[in-house]
Amino acid sequence: MRVLITGGTGFIGSRLAMRCIERGYEVSVVGREDASDVEIETRQLLADQGVKVIVGSVTDRESMFESSKNINIVFHLAAAQHEMNVPDELFRAVNVQGTRNMLEASLAAGVERFVHGSSIGVYDRDVASVVDESTPLRPDNIYGVTKAEGEETVRGFFDKLACTIIRISETYGPGDRRLLKLFRGVDKGVFFVIGNGKNIHQLIYVDDLVDGLLLAAKHPAATSETFVLAGEERLTTNDMVGAVAEAVGAQQKKWRAPLWPFMSLAKVLEATLRPLGIQPPLHSRRMDFFTKSFRISTAKANNILGFQAPTSFAEGTRSTARWYQDNGLLQ
Repeated sequence: MRVLITGGTGFIGSRLAMRCIERGYEVSVVGREDASDVEIETRQLLADQGVKVIVGSVTDRESMFESSKNINIVFHLAAAQHEMNVPDELFRAVNVQGTRNMLEASLAAGVERFVHGSSIGVYDRDVASVVDESTPLRPDNIYGVTKAEGEETVRGFFDKLACTIIRISETYGPGDRRLLKLFRGVDKGVFFVIGNGKNIHQLIYVDDLVDGLLLAAKHPAATSETFVLAGEERLTTNDMVGAVAEAVGAQQKKWRAPLWPFMSLAKVLEATLRPLGIQPPLHSRRMDFFTKSFRISTAKANNILGFQAPTSFAEGTRSTARWYQDNGLLQ
């Protein structure tokens, strides 16, 4: 089995690559040219395990056609996501045109299954009910808008390529750097909740997500379907902070700050710094951690794929904390 993973030097992609290696697959990953130090280190770790590392971008059509040759399964996880110092056109180039490039390359190469990594960011931030695959898409930022457009691009290939769309919930676990600031802040006793901390998260542990991606790549009933993958627990921000405090062995500080000053500052910084090509230290999407709520149904994935996400947040945070400590990221 020959597998190609775009975004393969990122958090989820690299974890998926290692699982595929464990299964005896031949694995190639596409990683960004403008890689961070963390991604460069991940490249080497993957290469040491026998993974073929391709340095490039999904926006490079010719390179992607070459990389897709003799591949059985493509996991398309590459995305413009956290960059807030780039124009909207980059999000569209990567998340929409890059997706089309991978679909056309996969079709030309005779790929057997194409698994597209989308996001719960395609949903409305203020949706009050439980969301599932039938919930209308109402993204509120350029990332979500272009991920929704990328999904529509994939659906245009349903009649000629075996595709599956996976909407991925907030993901955490060993290797994650997004929640590292939370763990560090709680560990040092300086983290504070902005707002009332009652917004709802439904996270998924990275290894449970990887299991779901592999199910989608092999299950015959997954073709031409969309699935939302999330954990079962619904946690408030306050719950998350408490679990992290327990995992790192720190006392939970119940410090709070009002929401509106930070939201206002985020909008000002975004409006002034982004046009200058400077990453804002605080922006509206970063504030989503304290403001967005998601209640997600995974019934479709459970019923059709037999998908389960058994890792509790308490167990997952303990594993994540150990990984941070083992890698010198927590004092």
